[in-house]
Amino acid sequence: MGKTSRDKRDIYYRKAKEEGWRARSAFKLLQIDEEFNIFEGVKRVVDLCAAPGSWSQVLSRKLYLPAKLSPDSRDDDLPLIVAIDLQPMAPIEGVIQVQGDITNARTAELVIRHFDGCKADMVVCDGAPDVTGLHDMDEFVQSQLILAGLTIVTHVLKEGGKFIAKIFRGKDTSLLYCQLKLFFPVVTFAKPKSSRNSSIEAFAVCENFSPPEGFNPKDLYRLLERVGSPSGADDLDCSSGWLEGANKVYIPFLACGDLRGYDSDRSYPLPKDADGTYQSLDPVQPPIAPPYKRALEMKKASSHGIKDLEKPSSDS
Repeated sequence: MGKTSRDKRDIYYRKAKEEGWRARSAFKLLQIDEEFNIFEGVKRVVDLCAAPGSWSQVLSRKLYLPAKLSPDSRDDDLPLIVAIDLQPMAPIEGVIQVQGDITNARTAELVIRHFDGCKADMVVCDGAPDVTGLHDMDEFVQSQLILAGLTIVTHVLKEGGKFIAKIFRGKDTSLLYCQLKLFFPVVTFAKPKSSRNSSIEAFAVCENFSPPEGFNPKDLYRLLERVGSPSGADDLDCSSGWLEGANKVYIPFLACGDLRGYDSDRSYPLPKDADGTYQSLDPVQPPIAPPYKRALEMKKASSHGIKDLEKPSSDS
């Protein structure tokens, strides 16, 4: 699909470039905020799986830049945003980058060090695995990524804090919901307007972080496994099959964003210049270290090698 064709078929892709966002996913966080007012009272935030940085951009524009431009602003009182990813990303004003693994407790220690020993008011995560198209497999891997995010959450989030994370809806969604409810009394699954109807993605909006009494983050997975067993027996069943019938769980689910706004599954006409032409914009920030970079280098080197072999010898 060419850039112009994609601009026509994906209105949020086009709008992201026009408004200076690194990815269309920025609109998802903005629309979640429209419904849940997630930025109220927030001064310290952690963005997990942050690259290429669209959610960090939202955090910077919503929290850091307004505070910085305020006439009463002080450097020691500005909001603090820490972005974590295995991949590096281009700088964003007001965002501290940590290149690390969200499953590692040492990464959490780095974050807390940036917060001068304090804890975060909110943790967000828009991370997702490379999808296979096998929904059950994709849903399982995504749920494991969210539970890995809880490794960071349980270390860095203050009591009463918020956690917003991408989920994939499927047959075990009820189990994930129950696992999150162990730590957050209020959990709502939300679907932003900018998320395509054809996509199985949604977002878990978790509020009022309240870990169980006596909880030790080292016991995280042991505690989560017991959610999968109604009896708490040793032969743990980590599926959601028992969450049916009398045990059925009803998950609050909301649509976010102005329902009269742009439809992510609809094509829109392209705005034309005065001469009747349309000029597609380049992405705001291309990846600085994409995973496929090495493959492209190898392909380029290989093609050069073939061309060298095809050149006539100077002795011929």
